[in-house]
Amino acid sequence: MAQYKDKKLKVFTLSSNPDLAHEITREIGVEMGKSSVQRFSDGEIQINIEESIRGCDIFVIQSTSSPANEHIMELLIMIDALKRASANTINIVMPYYGYARQDRKARSREPITAKLVANLLETAGATRVISLDLHATQIQGFFDIPVDQLLGVPILASYFEKKDLGDTVIVSPDHGGVVRARKLADRLKAPIAIIDKRRPKPNVSEVMNIVGNVEGKTAIIIDDIIDTAGTMTLAASAIIEKGAKEVYACSTHPVLSGPAIERIGNSQIKELVVTNSIALPEEKRIHNLTQLSVGPLLAKAIVHVYEERSVSYLFD
Repeated sequence: MAQYKDKKLKVFTLSSNPDLAHEITREIGVEMGKSSVQRFSDGEIQINIEESIRGCDIFVIQSTSSPANEHIMELLIMIDALKRASANTINIVMPYYGYARQDRKARSREPITAKLVANLLETAGATRVISLDLHATQIQGFFDIPVDQLLGVPILASYFEKKDLGDTVIVSPDHGGVVRARKLADRLKAPIAIIDKRRPKPNVSEVMNIVGNVEGKTAIIIDDIIDTAGTMTLAASAIIEKGAKEVYACSTHPVLSGPAIERIGNSQIKELVVTNSIALPEEKRIHNLTQLSVGPLLAKAIVHVYEERSVSYLFD
């Protein structure tokens, strides 16, 4: 492994996705920062930074995936520790930004948790956030510090290009995902279709209609997050009923909570393609699930930010 030339660049990991963090450090050519996360007997989090970081530019790898509250609290305590240890900058690399789905008030007396998390990170002392496929792009505006949002579509598109699936159609599972579907469709030179659905309550969806032609085609459904997989599996069934030859699904963030794994295993989905923005335990790595790495992309982003070079080309 080639060693990165500047020792002022340091990368630390917390508990959410250490495998991804170690992949990133290997790509960059730095040693993983020395720190530990422990618990007091009552469950309170204790973090120790076990090397000098005075004047260094720090990058902390932490997805706020399940258990989200634990991982957010770990991150806030880590930021506080780094700030008090005189770090020069504290850059948060958050492949999966938790609580992002509550990004506006859809009904009266609802919180905006995406904004709350942004406030917490800034107040703790973060100086920059690097994330991947935020659930809503306006979340970048919730921060008063720089936010770099990288995209998972190029990684997913590259995988499907190599499969040579023939006559394909890209399917958005709702109207809100059309922009994402269009980006994948442009790369694969395919048309798009849209699932017209309504959601009576959170994690419950009902497919209403399919806008676009899927008959005789290989359909690729794309979403940013797969949580309980209700939307994805219902969409797959509806697409097959409309005459599609076969259905693939892809997503950046494999939350896969509750009945998701069982639903996917029993669904019409031939293959589910996701990234490793969220670490998956062995029991969730089912036979028809493929996980692609975002490590090289995040490593490039870290180096470019540290060297004060443009990261815009990484968006493409």
